[in-house]
Amino acid sequence: MSSILYMDTQLTWSLLVLTLPTENATARMRFWRALKAKGCAVLRDGIYLLPYTEEREAVLRELAVAIADSGGTAHLLRAPSLDAAQEAEFRALFDRVDEYDGFIRVLSDARKTVAGQSAADLTKLLRRLRKDYEAIVAIDYFPGEAATRAAVAWEDFVAHVDTVLSPGEPHAADRAIRSLSVDDYQGRTWATRRRMWVDRVASAWLIRRFIDRDARFIWLTSPDVCPADALGFDFDGAAFTHVGERVTFEVLVASFGLDKDPALLRLGAMVHALDVGGAPVPEAIGFEAIMAGARERAADDDHLLDEMSRVLDSMYTHFVASEKSSDKGKRS
Repeated sequence: MSSILYMDTQLTWSLLVLTLPTENATARMRFWRALKAKGCAVLRDGIYLLPYTEEREAVLRELAVAIADSGGTAHLLRAPSLDAAQEAEFRALFDRVDEYDGFIRVLSDARKTVAGQSAADLTKLLRRLRKDYEAIVAIDYFPGEAATRAAVAWEDFVAHVDTVLSPGEPHAADRAIRSLSVDDYQGRTWATRRRMWVDRVASAWLIRRFIDRDARFIWLTSPDVCPADALGFDFDGAAFTHVGERVTFEVLVASFGLDKDPALLRLGAMVHALDVGGAPVPEAIGFEAIMAGARERAADDDHLLDEMSRVLDSMYTHFVASEKSSDKGKRS
């Protein structure tokens, strides 16, 4: 029975058997770097291994052609593991524990320097370390406990940098949510912490789209410098911030009577899950990835709000259509 089970689950491997050109040192170095970047394991000199997928094999095929064109030889083969022992042996060649542990040490050293760096330098540091981290993840074909440790360390480091760049992450207030009239909040100045993340950018979008279309925004270096005449949101002591289990977006929705809109409630559930955790929302992972990329690209928070507003407009439209479709299905 065990052999039958093994045959149903065994891996297939792509093998590249090559001889690099001896006369062209530059080409040899380029090919070695390409093989290393792809995470190929070395079975012996000139034999490289990857767990098979169409995409990986296509990359190896292109490399084989390039090697042949440069004067070397390359043959691409595909074969399954002979047995469980061989599969375990091959998998072990892709162990990334050392790479992850090295990256965690780099994060530990970098953490000691965060407080003394400028915002621009910290942004560059985050970009460089993210690139290093993603390079390891990209070639970790069999992630395990080390990958989990590195992911936790990376998330903790990013959160630490965000704390330095954008101090004042709010604590939940214990107070009632008052019902407010949109008419009393027109043409106002709204203020929140700079380097927006999910709750702040969604709240700013909500304010401009549903509450105050002429809103002007100020991005604060610290909550302490919030002007007296500005309406603060998403920091301790702000006019609108976390209340009980609700994040700022949800508080704004409830405050201005927008909670009868099921599409906004679904957006609120997504923001809640990404900001403080909770029930998973299918769209959350994609939104978080877009948000992270937009924050890397945006020159400032004004540009970030403009870009993410288009995304939130689209998501809101999607939720509206989804709710209509659901209602139609219930009636039929």
